[in-house]
Amino acid sequence: MKTMTPGELKTRTKSFALRFIKLVAVIPHGRANDIIARQILRSPTSVGANYRSARRAQSRADFAAKMAIVAEEADETLYWLELLGESGLVKAERLKDLIKEADELVAIVTASRKTAKRVS
Repeated sequence: MKTMTPGELKTRTKSFALRFIKLVAVIPHGRANDIIARQILRSPTSVGANYRSARRAQSRADFAAKMAIVAEEADETLYWLELLGESGLVKAERLKDLIKEADELVAIVTASRKTAKRVS
């Protein structure tokens, strides 16, 4: 995996969120579906928002703590993607790239957090 600059990761996390805005538009309406749609939109948009917050951290320890939140949100996104696919609300094929991206973001953020903790 290529090392990413903070700017590249900022762009990537925003793009990740935008892809979910489009995904939610194809989920059919219904009581359970609407709840899942809200959740599947909340966690990936939190990935980018919390990463932006991490970039403004006051210390390496603060950065590591904020990156832990980013990792948690990306991992939660994976959970909601699994539910979407297994429930049949969205075809599994449509979710493959999003799952791959969420997995990669978890790995990148986790590695960055570990590095920050090791250095502080």
